[in-house]
Amino acid sequence: MRKKLSIIVALLASLALLVGCNGGADGPGAGDVTEITLVNNKPETDPALRAYADIFYEQTGIRVNIVTYGGETPYAASLTAMFNAGDEPEIFVIEGMTDFVAARDADRITDMSNEPWVADTDVAFIYGGTVYGFPVSVEGWGLGYNVALLEQAGVDPSTMTNIAGIRAAFEQIDAMSDELGIEGVISMAAGAGMTWVTGIHGFNGYLALGVDYDDQSYLDRLLAGEVDVDRLTAFAEYYELLFAHSITNTLLTGGYDQQLADFALENTVFIHQGNWTDPAFAELGIDFEMGYIPHAFLPETTPGIFAGAPSWYVINGRSDGVDAAKQFLAAMSGTPEGHNFMVNEAGMVPAFNSVTLSPAGSLSQAVQGFVDRGEIYPILATSMPAGFGMNTLGPIFEQLASGAISVEEFVDLVVDAVENIGPAE
Repeated sequence: MRKKLSIIVALLASLALLVGCNGGADGPGAGDVTEITLVNNKPETDPALRAYADIFYEQTGIRVNIVTYGGETPYAASLTAMFNAGDEPEIFVIEGMTDFVAARDADRITDMSNEPWVADTDVAFIYGGTVYGFPVSVEGWGLGYNVALLEQAGVDPSTMTNIAGIRAAFEQIDAMSDELGIEGVISMAAGAGMTWVTGIHGFNGYLALGVDYDDQSYLDRLLAGEVDVDRLTAFAEYYELLFAHSITNTLLTGGYDQQLADFALENTVFIHQGNWTDPAFAELGIDFEMGYIPHAFLPETTPGIFAGAPSWYVINGRSDGVDAAKQFLAAMSGTPEGHNFMVNEAGMVPAFNSVTLSPAGSLSQAVQGFVDRGEIYPILATSMPAGFGMNTLGPIFEQLASGAISVEEFVDLVVDAVENIGPAE
């Protein structure tokens, strides 16, 4: 009980997390210092990123102001509002082709092909042979699970690599709810403000589960206005299963903090989130071991999770701080302090081959294991047109979660939405 109370206190404190400009400490040349702004899309990494910005300032005299959006504050809309207000940050995040095209068309990108980190990564954002994006990290997701609770339930995670195995495991765990002390099998949020969980990370399953890493055929069909109805039906049935085994209040009205709290308090066995949650769990003092199972909605065995570089830093060609921004990214990827920030402080799986550190976070370690075994599927949902995942697909998921529509109606609505989707570029 004492541990749970401490977690609750920490969660309440996290609601007051400073999300905004980093004032930083005064350092060398404070009266005449170059200042740049970086817009971050991961609230979980905000404290670590601000701390690294302070280190960089002490070393270089360049102040990097950190502005963070994400979680329950939509990143894309907030960044657009900054641009509309005439605020041009030097560094911001793109999450796929749609974001890249928008930035390119607005002259907000910079060629980084000659930067020192380019030869050190396999996952830079490249378009037309030119490097435009610095990979923030390698991220991965499936269904995260509490190792001890799953063992207590007598479920072997290796059996949960197809829909039959997942269904059987859920039924077994649900029947043992009282014994396990859980309120639901899964911590899941599908309501307003959380449509990125379903419409982007969730729908990536339809696009990518079971395919070769360079196979974009389901994405290409989607962009052409077509879906595989049988595959989409199996996918919808899987999400109906997830929703049926979730805590109802969190599913329909809970935000990001509530979703994490359910899992952190061991009120659920599973959580529908990625390894970017490791820093938040570390902040809460969570010490139980975690792992991943695939979002295996197909009858055949699909042993992999989704992993890759889901986002990239780009440098704003409209700003006057291009050189300072390049220096910051070069330091992040090429210095011991930068490596320490990425792995030990932010809990990332690094995207750079020269990094020898290993993440301490349980979920990031699990992702690294899948990557090392080659059991990964691509991240494709970020290449859908802007807003399609969160604003078009997300509300359809929400209707399925609330019981307002059936699986068949879900499929019909998605088919209708896809018909006029248009290409991402």
